[in-house]
Amino acid sequence: MENNAIKNRYEFVMLFDVENGNPNGDPDAGNMPRTDPETSFGIVTDVCLKRKIRNFVELYKEGEGGYNILVKADRSLNSKFTEAYDALGLEKKQKGKNTDDVKKAQGYICDNYFDVRTFGAVMSTGDDPCGIVRGPVQLNFAKSIDPVYVQDITVTRQAVTTDKDFNEKKQSEMGKKSFISYGLYRAEGYVSAMLAQKVTGFSEDDLELLWTAIINMFENDRSAARGKMCLRKLYVFKHESALGNAPAHILFDKIKVERKAGVEPPRSFGDYEITVDRDMPEGIEFIEKL
Repeated sequence: MENNAIKNRYEFVMLFDVENGNPNGDPDAGNMPRTDPETSFGIVTDVCLKRKIRNFVELYKEGEGGYNILVKADRSLNSKFTEAYDALGLEKKQKGKNTDDVKKAQGYICDNYFDVRTFGAVMSTGDDPCGIVRGPVQLNFAKSIDPVYVQDITVTRQAVTTDKDFNEKKQSEMGKKSFISYGLYRAEGYVSAMLAQKVTGFSEDDLELLWTAIINMFENDRSAARGKMCLRKLYVFKHESALGNAPAHILFDKIKVERKAGVEPPRSFGDYEITVDRDMPEGIEFIEKL
């Protein structure tokens, strides 16, 4: 596993926008777009972004060994853990008493499931647990550059749900749709070479697939609710070493995104100006993927 794992640490910055859509609904607020209640800045969770990456990889690598997706709604997680024990011929229903077997099953999961190899997973449940894996790739919540204004509009559906309403000659039903007119979001991420080498075996091929998935994660995720979502920029900082050559926050500060003077309110990506300080610390390579 270690021989194929990445040898360099990375950080990256994603800029994506949404137009007339809901980038990440909040179930606790009637599925309205997530916002910081104190500042009204828009929020997209790391879980939402990881889901889109998983979905793209599943489409892109469908049927290819080593690129299964663990976290998806096909069957229970515990059944997948038991499958690892079956594949390796390990004794089952030991509740994790044999730590060597747990480690072997964990390795099987990492080898066969891209999302575990990438993001890690909690796999300590069921009769045949596979332990807990810290993944080398982690994402922060995405946050909008400016506050967003959430609108709630009423829509009419020219169909009714129940036979009772239909028999009573009801012609339509009313509903609500929540959206923001425009928002530019920034998310930051980290890739740990040490966790890749010591835990999951996340490889250079996996890394390239991650970049491809991030660039394309909105392209096969269209829906009326999400409006027009686009990944606008992907900036990558590559360290010479596995442990890193500069603190992440110093690198993130190299990228500034500001609304252009006189623009109020912003309604397009062109309303913003991106400034990149390309004077990097020693041992850092700056890569503009998109």
